[in-house]
Amino acid sequence: MIHGINWVKTHRYCLVGLYLFVFLIGFFLLERFAPEPRYILHSVIDDWIPFCEWFVIPYFLWYAWVPVFLIFFMVTDKEAYLKLCFILFTGATLCLVIYAVWPNGLELRREIEADNFCADVVRFVRSIDPACNVCPSIHVSSTAAIHLVIRRSKAFRDSRRMKGLSWAVTIAICISTLFIKQHSVIDVFWGWVLSYVLYRAAYSKHIYYKI
Repeated sequence: MIHGINWVKTHRYCLVGLYLFVFLIGFFLLERFAPEPRYILHSVIDDWIPFCEWFVIPYFLWYAWVPVFLIFFMVTDKEAYLKLCFILFTGATLCLVIYAVWPNGLELRREIEADNFCADVVRFVRSIDPACNVCPSIHVSSTAAIHLVIRRSKAFRDSRRMKGLSWAVTIAICISTLFIKQHSVIDVFWGWVLSYVLYRAAYSKHIYYKI
């Protein structure tokens, strides 16, 4: 415990990650008090994608994938960590602003007829995550942010295997949101665009990190 406190004192940049709690407060307040969606998103491509409850497995992989690499870079690579925090937290904050001024949602969910563990998990997800505040997708934008930083990080820059794994996991997580009808292809597209724009800004020569 004492060793951990001493590590934080000598690596103060790690405290940037505490912004996550600020974001979570804003997110839950918006979920509770935001108006009903006034803009329903839909693409014909969404109709071509069948519901498949088994995609909830890569969907939940997100809950390990993002924090694991956030902690990994915090411990091993200050520059990559700060750039990742910039992309993640700026992107998430912009999403909240967009949700507040442009309340959007989906009408893609249908009754789940399957009776198995994955179907029950999807039902649970739907019970706690209403089909509103979806575009851009934070699930997708944060996954894209992790992948983009992995590609440029010192630890994995020359590792084809890790880059390949990152691509596979990123694609699986992103398409999982479509197959369990948590997001539209519109949400996924703009989630990627958001993180890519912030990624280019984070790696611009004009931005410095002096924490």
